[in-house]
Amino acid sequence: MMKSLALLPVLLIVAGCATGTGVVVRDAGPDDLLKLRAGPGLGYKILMGLPDGTKLTRRECVTEVGQLWCRVALADAPGVTGYVSADYLSAR
Repeated sequence: MMKSLALLPVLLIVAGCATGTGVVVRDAGPDDLLKLRAGPGLGYKILMGLPDGTKLTRRECVTEVGQLWCRVALADAPGVTGYVSADYLSAR
């Protein structure tokens, strides 16, 4: 039983980052934009800013320096991809 409970947090993280999931940008702020970056971390080039309400398709997620980053594609332009902090994503 203890082994099953130990796996629960891992399963929740994996389920929360299912590929192909529709998400939306939230809480970036009314006068701010969520930065779409070339890689998973603050040191990567900013590709563009995404306002609250932007619809995305979430791909894989990775943890970098204690922060969860997800590779995403714009729902309306799937060829535009990059990484955003998972803190600013919510299910559609």
